[in-house]
Amino acid sequence: MILTVGGPIGSGKTTVASAVAKRFGLRHISAGVIFREMARQRGLSLEDFSKLAESDDSFDQMVDARQKELASGGSAIVDGRLSGRFIEDDIKIWLTAPFELRAQRIAKREGVDLSKAASDMQKREKSEATRYKKIYNIDIYDISHYDVVLNTALWSAEGVIEIIETLIEARL
Repeated sequence: MILTVGGPIGSGKTTVASAVAKRFGLRHISAGVIFREMARQRGLSLEDFSKLAESDDSFDQMVDARQKELASGGSAIVDGRLSGRFIEDDIKIWLTAPFELRAQRIAKREGVDLSKAASDMQKREKSEATRYKKIYNIDIYDISHYDVVLNTALWSAEGVIEIIETLIEARL
């Protein structure tokens, strides 16, 4: 079984995907981890690497190709904003949450103040929306092809994980 989990920054993609992977013995593939590793290898911050990616399509294409390649091994959960658009999967899930809550999550995760987290998120989201439209002609805000959309503000992380477990069990 292959699942994809998409959603905006701070929606809970990686947290949920990691926990579901452990419970079901799936490999966890994260586009964000791949992108961050590419930035780290170049000695760049995430924001600076995102700016670089705006002028060089190959970075996003490498991330997307890498997650597709890794997922081709079967039995995986893949999290990333575009994963559900490029990977042959059994269930496509989109997670969402209000901007303010996502900013709070990012501030806590990154150890920065809320205003910086919100500002950085806005810049990244604008950058990604522009890049994905330019590279793939994808409107990142069009979620019509996802099987399930969950607002992670309505449940704890455990509640979201349990919902996804139910989806997997029903699909199996």
